[in-house]
Amino acid sequence: MIIGNGLIANSLKSIDSKDYLFFASGVSNSLETRSSEFEREFSLLKNTLENSSGVKLIYFSTLSIKDQSKQNSLYVFHKLAMEEYIKNNSESYLILRIGNIVGKGGNPNTLFNYLKSQIINNNQFVVHNKARRLLIDMDDITLFLKLNGHLLDNCIVNCSFPYYYDLKEIITAIEKETSQKGIYSEANEGDFYKVDFDDNITKFFSGIDPKNYLETLTQKYI
Repeated sequence: MIIGNGLIANSLKSIDSKDYLFFASGVSNSLETRSSEFEREFSLLKNTLENSSGVKLIYFSTLSIKDQSKQNSLYVFHKLAMEEYIKNNSESYLILRIGNIVGKGGNPNTLFNYLKSQIINNNQFVVHNKARRLLIDMDDITLFLKLNGHLLDNCIVNCSFPYYYDLKEIITAIEKETSQKGIYSEANEGDFYKVDFDDNITKFFSGIDPKNYLETLTQKYI
């Protein structure tokens, strides 16, 4: 069963199963501040768990939890609260903390979609030179769950391609694919957070070159 109708939910249709409850509905904007949006997701999760037994819950959280600059954000507080509720109220679960998803459509505010939009539309934007970001192809999330979902139980997995991309690396790849130059200024600012990836993730992405991974993303989704 799949709860949701966005990018993640649509991508999971190929592995939908009566043995799993994919909870892919909720707050997608990390800058959200309306309490009603957080309460809506919590209420939906609570009701879904109460009416679903004998299935494994797959919940999609965020690697932003590891970002020290976002420790006081309502979004991070919310995701941590959701994780804690699942751990205390679900018989069988797998929580995936996801990096910056790249896929077909989805939230226009995601890093990749934002940069693509700015470049294609010739908008001016600012690049923080110290920033590094973790990316993941939505198709890889689906495949990872297909291969490992039944093996991982009652745990949290940091899920992303294990390479910290410089923003200008991402911009250059998008420029190459769109044949357009980004119009941006640079600021000596930014941050990134280190993430520990377990063997399941490192093995899953073993042997993949970071440059090739990024080029594949731009070719698929531009």
